[in-house]
Amino acid sequence: MLKIYNNSLKYILFFFIGGFTYCGIETLFRGYSHISMLIAGGVCFLLIDYINQRYKYEIPLAGRMFLSSLIITAVEFLAGLIVNLWMHLNVWDYSALPLNAWGQICPLFSLIWFVLSAPAIWVDNYLQNKISSTKMTE
Repeated sequence: MLKIYNNSLKYILFFFIGGFTYCGIETLFRGYSHISMLIAGGVCFLLIDYINQRYKYEIPLAGRMFLSSLIITAVEFLAGLIVNLWMHLNVWDYSALPLNAWGQICPLFSLIWFVLSAPAIWVDNYLQNKISSTKMTE
């Protein structure tokens, strides 16, 4: 495993893991992705890491999954306002789905983010353990 000596490198690594994973999942299901989704996915994984590390022992997994899904939905909403409504890039449009907010977010995808946050938290735990064991062996 990479020897990570400072948090900056860890955050860069986690950003790209989250960003490329998000783009990969989106490409599997839609057939394509957008650079803005790499950024959104990276930010989401960093925030999931924060929630997971900060509240690992205080909040059970389901609670961290719920918080993660709220965060992902908020990031998606903000990204949608910027790239879809302000910049008119039309990266996605949920307006055909029930209970959507300006076509940017909807309950169905919040539920999907809830489910997908479990593997994200597990990956975060795995990476944190690898980083910690690498630091301790030095």
